Amino acid sequence: MSWFNRSRNTSEGPKGPAAARSFVLGGIEVVGPWARASLPATAEGGGFFTITNKGTIPDRLIAASSPVAEHIEIHAIKVVGDGLRMRQREGGLALPPGTTLTFKPRGYHLLLTGLKAPLEPGSRAPVTLAFENAGKMDIELAVEAPGPVGTQTL
Repeated sequence: MSWFNRSRNTSEGPKGPAAARSFVLGGIEVVGPWARASLPATAEGGGFFTITNKGTIPDRLIAASSPVAEHIEIHAIKVVGDGLRMRQREGGLALPPGTTLTFKPRGYHLLLTGLKAPLEPGSRAPVTLAFENAGKMDIELAVEAPGPVGTQTL
C-alpha cells in the first residue's frame, strides 16, 4: 500500500510544538510542516502543511526541492470511483491573496521521490519551496511516527 492511499480517518499531522512552527516569506506563510516516517521498502514520502497568502498580490507555488530526495513534485489527489489517483500539478498551485491551502494525506501534498535515506520519526527534512513572486522559502518537515491507514499502520 502506498503512503498516500490512506483512509479518511488518517491522522492529519503533528500536534503540539511541531504543529505551531511557521515560516514566512513576504506575504506567504507556511504553518505546521510535517512528513510521515517512510517505510523501509519505499523510496517515497509525503510533505504536508498549511500555506496562506497573506499578501496583496497573487503568487504561485511552482516547485520544491530537498537534499533528502532526488525529486519533489507538487501533487493533488483525485477520488476516482473507490480509489485514489495522484496527479502532478505541473503548473504548481495558485495562491491568490487571502487564500489558504491545506496539504494533507488524501489531498494536496509534496511527493518526495528517490529518498536518499528513510525518513525517521523525530528527524527533520529540509525542503525549499519556490514561489513565482515571493522567491524561495526554506522550511523543515517534522517527521512523525507512522499512523493509521485503514487496518494497517504505516
